[in-house]
Amino acid sequence: MTGAGETAPSRLVCAGCGASPQEDDPYPFRCPNADAGDDTDHVLRRRLDVTAVRFPTAFEAAAEPNPYLRYRGLAHAYHAARAAGLADAAYAELVARLDGEIARVDGHGFVATPFARADALSDRLGFASDGGLWIKDETRNVSGSHKARHLFGVLLHLEVMERLGRTDPAHRRRLAIASCGNAALAAAVVAAAGGRALDVFVPVDADPAVVERLRQLDAQITVCPRQSGVVGDPTYHRLRRAIAEGALPFTCQGNENGLSVEGGFTLGYELATDLAGGPPLDRVMLQVGGGALASACIEGLGEAAALGALARVPRVHAVQTTGAWPLPRAFQRLAARLPRDAGAAEHRAAIAYAATHRSEFMWPWEEEPHSVAHGILDDETYDWLAVVEGMLDSGGGPVVVSEDQLVRANALGVELTGIPADETGTSGLAGLLALRERGEIGDHERVGVLFTGVRR
Repeated sequence: MTGAGETAPSRLVCAGCGASPQEDDPYPFRCPNADAGDDTDHVLRRRLDVTAVRFPTAFEAAAEPNPYLRYRGLAHAYHAARAAGLADAAYAELVARLDGEIARVDGHGFVATPFARADALSDRLGFASDGGLWIKDETRNVSGSHKARHLFGVLLHLEVMERLGRTDPAHRRRLAIASCGNAALAAAVVAAAGGRALDVFVPVDADPAVVERLRQLDAQITVCPRQSGVVGDPTYHRLRRAIAEGALPFTCQGNENGLSVEGGFTLGYELATDLAGGPPLDRVMLQVGGGALASACIEGLGEAAALGALARVPRVHAVQTTGAWPLPRAFQRLAARLPRDAGAAEHRAAIAYAATHRSEFMWPWEEEPHSVAHGILDDETYDWLAVVEGMLDSGGGPVVVSEDQLVRANALGVELTGIPADETGTSGLAGLLALRERGEIGDHERVGVLFTGVRR
């Protein structure tokens, strides 16, 4: 483990230009060249030296249900704390204290969420006994979705910076997020637990129940209508303005805060822990809006495999809707550049080109998107390149699902599992339905799906 004065085993690197924030920067959320005005995809990613860390054993994992304690040895905030001289026990006490505050605000803290074969649903979909569908239930997580995972990781970093004296707790900067639902609720819960002021930018059609809960959590709410002739999400435009005015990006858009993606790595780590000693998954279906969930799972699974905790990374399929599918569009444009039998070298070259020619692949959806799965209707996929790279590396690909498939998947998922997820939360299952209907997933395959949001 890292000790005082030692080099930390993780660092933040821009996937587009290779730049890193200054080591003493207390807010290393965006690439230092993000405002260069070029066509580079400036998104910070957390890079881990897998020779300097280890994955927790099955015994260690079973003894610690809190993922931020269980996997702390893999976290950038932990590495920064240890390199600056903070003891392991002090860091663990910090996590436990913040988790206690989360429980005070939301009724419970963080625990590893269930992952198991959905027998009745697997039978209904015609899988063989050695294949089927495994579901990770995030509806039981803090604030009812996976979003709090991302933001708790950011809060831990901010708290570590205060503990190390790099920021002044008496002059905390406001936090800001753009969201219409689960991410906003997660941000409000985590911000309240950390005693931090939060600005939330929501669309005009935000769920009134969500807005009321945000008010109860003392979030400052700004409603952002679309403006004629302005392309892109108006809440995101308002978030960018708030950041320019001094707010900190407490958001799940990876291009605005790369550390928010790292907080979700715990999902991939937990999957690896649960799969240890058994057959691996053949595929994993990941619903995609802004891309943080998918990129976090891809990175977490990849690190677990590199550390020997996972036999192999499953084929990754990213799911979007006919209402807006900027990620499949980008994937198709990149795939068109590849020769028929492209290998790893060709993939790397294509990714490197896309990283410096973003506008050829990713731009906001031209029309206002609509879908019953409103939580994955981001006008653009902000963390798109990591997801495209993960699909290419694993041999997977994107899936565009219809409204009918979204509705059917939700009805089947809720009926046969009893998990009270909404249509956004079950949209990964809709992707599985689409691939099964096209004959692309065999009866003996093992497929993982995340149910990510509770019906409110």
